[in-house]
Amino acid sequence: MTTPSWHEPHWQRLQSRLGRGAMPHAMLLCGPAGLGKRAFLQRFVRGLLCERSHEGEACGQCRTCLLLEAGTHPDFVTISYGLRKDGVQRKEIVVDQVRELSARLAMASQFGGWQVVVIDPADAMNAAAANALLKTLEEPSPQTLLLLVADAPWRLPQTIRSRCQRIEFQLPSQADAMAWLSAQGVAEPAVALEAAGGNPGLARAWAEQGALARRQAVRKDLAALSAGRAEPMEVARRWLDAEPEQCLWFAAQAAVDEARARAAGTAAVLGSQLDAEALADWFAAANRTRDTLRGPLRGDLLLLELLADWR
Repeated sequence: MTTPSWHEPHWQRLQSRLGRGAMPHAMLLCGPAGLGKRAFLQRFVRGLLCERSHEGEACGQCRTCLLLEAGTHPDFVTISYGLRKDGVQRKEIVVDQVRELSARLAMASQFGGWQVVVIDPADAMNAAAANALLKTLEEPSPQTLLLLVADAPWRLPQTIRSRCQRIEFQLPSQADAMAWLSAQGVAEPAVALEAAGGNPGLARAWAEQGALARRQAVRKDLAALSAGRAEPMEVARRWLDAEPEQCLWFAAQAAVDEARARAAGTAAVLGSQLDAEALADWFAAANRTRDTLRGPLRGDLLLLELLADWR
């Protein structure tokens, strides 16, 4: 797959630091989902541990490359969502996982080189786990590299963030994003990129998943609510059966487009009766609802409350 152009500045800086022997002991790779943070990390780790790497790129054939591919490299550890005692996957990273990591890092590298730890998603650590990790960050072992990956780094304590070298992936320019999407063979890249808010990774995924049709369906639903041709409960059920968080993303976009049309004095495509202030409030409420859907509250009631305020 084509390496995104927006990765290269980060890649070159890391390779420069590695060449100078100035690698930090902890790095935080952060930024919106869809920009390839994890692919970048995988590429970097493979090159770092490879026995015959060239300009940071792994050979793919040496012992360490084969062990990494098999998931059995003794000096590479990944911490993610574990299992509870009843076999159900956790929704957070817990303190016991970090304590086990600390005990492991107290031992020397089996291959005599780097020990690499990936915590992904780092923003899923609960408070106790984050506090336990803090000691490891404050007293790093030699030749140990901790790589934290987070889509929402603000959820990490400042004490953790301040002890990591930050590598922040930001949305690329429209030209770079369009060039990458075209190279990936995405149909209607401009439409997909607009739907994804300028995020090329999301644009590609949504184009492949048929999300652009869902975007149009959401706008039709809002227009129908404005005209009194649909009921909020009917629309709420439809969104809940699809991808409710994605529907809310598209609904918030639609509210912005409606407000822009009003400001430009052009026809409002959704026919909403809300004034500019109410549209701004509804946009904020749609985003809050999207976040709240990840919690324990009933999704149908959350959507119904939001849609009942649209007119």
